[in-house]
Amino acid sequence: MSLNEFLAALDALAAEAPDRIAAAADLEAWTEVRNALVGRQAGRLTEILAGLGALPKEDRREAGQRANAVKVGIEEALDTRRAALAAAAATSGPALDLSMPARARWIGAVHPVSLVIDDVIEIFRELGFSIAIGPEAEHAWYNFGALNFPADHPAMDMHDTLYLGDEQVLRTHTSPVQVRTMQRYRPPIRVLAPGNVYRRDFFDPSHAPMFSQIEGLVVDEGVSFADLKATLSHFARRFFGASTRTRFRPSYFPFTEPSAEMDVQCGVCGGGGCAVCKQSGWVEILGSGMVHPAVLEHAGIDSERYTGWAFGMGPARTAISRHGIPDIRILYDSDVRFLEQFAR
Repeated sequence: MSLNEFLAALDALAAEAPDRIAAAADLEAWTEVRNALVGRQAGRLTEILAGLGALPKEDRREAGQRANAVKVGIEEALDTRRAALAAAAATSGPALDLSMPARARWIGAVHPVSLVIDDVIEIFRELGFSIAIGPEAEHAWYNFGALNFPADHPAMDMHDTLYLGDEQVLRTHTSPVQVRTMQRYRPPIRVLAPGNVYRRDFFDPSHAPMFSQIEGLVVDEGVSFADLKATLSHFARRFFGASTRTRFRPSYFPFTEPSAEMDVQCGVCGGGGCAVCKQSGWVEILGSGMVHPAVLEHAGIDSERYTGWAFGMGPARTAISRHGIPDIRILYDSDVRFLEQFAR
C-alpha cells in the first residue's frame, strides 16, 4: 500500500463515519457501529492501521498523524451520539412516582447472644483469660468420666443426652474443653471455653435443646473460693451494671466441690416475679465451684499442689436477663423485626 492509498482509505472512513454514527437508533446499535469503525478486533480503522508498517519509513509519520486525527474525530462523534442516546433512554422510561413511600431496608445486626459472648470474652480477657475450644462431638469419657460423673448419673441417660454411638455424644456442656486444656498445658491456667452444647430439652420460655455456653477455668497454686466469688462478682457488675444485685446459692455439680449457682435480679420483672424467673425475681446465670480434685487428677495435674475454680454460663439466659426478653424461643426465630433493634 502506498501513502496515497493509505490516506485515501482514511478519508473514506472519516467521510462515512458521521452518517453511520447518526443512524444508530439505540445504545445497542451504537455499540455495533463503534466496533465496526474503531473496534480493536475487526474495526475498519484497525484494518487500515495494519498497513502502516508496509509504508516507507519516511511516510509513516504523516500517515500516523492523519490516522490519529481521524480516530479522535470518530471517537468524539461516538461520545456525542452516546450521550444523546443515553439521555433519550432516561426520559423515555416510566415516570418515577415520588409520592410512593420508600422501601424499608434492613441492615444486619449481631445476634444478642453473640453480643453477650463478645462482651463476656472482652471482660475476662482484661483479667488475663485466653480462649480455648474443643470438639462438639465428644468422647463420653471427656464429657462425663473425666468430670467425675458417677456411672449411674441421670445426665448420662439417653433421655438427657444425645448419643452418636457407644462412646460418642454431642457434648452436653463445654466442660470437656477444661479437661483437654489441663491435659495440654501446665498451670497456671486461665481460659474461657465458648461453644454450642446439646441436650434433650424441650423448648420453653427458658430452655432450648441446643444453646451456647461459656465456661471458665482457673488453675494455679493457692486458688480459693474467695477468688471465684470476687471474679464473678466483678464480672456481674461490669456486665449488668454497677448496681447489679447478685446472690450465690449452694449447689451440686460432680466436677466441682464446693459448688454454687449465681443469680442476678430478673431484668424482665425487676424482681417482682414473672414466667422467665419462675416468679422468684431471680435468674440463674451460671454455675460455679472449686474444681474437684478427681478432675485435676484425671487431667494429670497434682491436686495436692494445685487448686482451681470453674464456672459455666448460658449466654442466651444472660441475654434475656440483660435485655428483658420474655421468652428464650424468640432468640431462635430469626425475626428481623426483633434482631434489628440490636444494630450498633
